[in-house]
Amino acid sequence: MSFFDSMNIVGSAMTAERFRMDVALQNIANANTTRTESGEPYRRKQVVFQERAVDFEEALKNEQSRVEGGGVRVAEVVESDRDFVPVYDPSHPDANEEGYVLMPNVDTTEERIDLMAASNAYEANLTALSVVKALALKALEIGK
Repeated sequence: MSFFDSMNIVGSAMTAERFRMDVALQNIANANTTRTESGEPYRRKQVVFQERAVDFEEALKNEQSRVEGGGVRVAEVVESDRDFVPVYDPSHPDANEEGYVLMPNVDTTEERIDLMAASNAYEANLTALSVVKALALKALEIGK
């Protein structure tokens, strides 16, 4: 595995975790959105990661270095199928005839935990990037 492969793997992980943070922030921002373009409340979104596959030519070229993977990528963003939360508020414009409003299926505590986990993973990858850079600099000093 080359220096640049390591950088690409760590970079892909940092990009994916940053996207995960953006989705968690979007969920928090829409925690009280009772009507979207589809007419229903906002649905919580979740990020699905997938290993970033190395194509055949790349794998063949790197056969001696035994590269196992190419990092991570965002495979898709899925909407939660959890039920909406009915809240009694007869004065709300979206209340039904019984006075209940369907609120988004977003739990802000869960979103903050996801945000902290993504932030911690991002920082861990940043540390790994620093280690890779330090190793590369030390390797350059070998010839001195």
